[in-house]
Amino acid sequence: MTRRAKRKAMDAAPRCGARTRSGGACKAPAVAGKKRCRMHGGAEGSGAPLGNKNAVKDGKFTREAIKERRAAAERFRIARWVLSKELRRKFPG
Repeated sequence: MTRRAKRKAMDAAPRCGARTRSGGACKAPAVAGKKRCRMHGGAEGSGAPLGNKNAVKDGKFTREAIKERRAAAERFRIARWVLSKELRRKFPG
C-alpha cells in the first residue's frame, strides 16, 4: 500500500467524536469496532471496572445515609423555628 493510499484510508476512518476541553470533537480515528479512539476509552482495558467498585468507599451517599441526613436537617429546622418562636414570645420587640 502506498503512502497516499494509507493516508486516504486514515482520512476515511470514522472519528472518535469525544468532546475535548475546548468543546470541539476529538479528531483521532476510532479504534476498529469501537466508537472512541485509544485515548478516550476505545483501547482494551480502558474505562471504569464493571460494577463501578471504585464508588463504594464509605457508604456516605447510600439511600439510607441521605435519608438520615435529610431527616436530621428537618429536625434542626423545626427546632430552630420553635426556638425562634419561643424567643420572640419571651423577648418581644
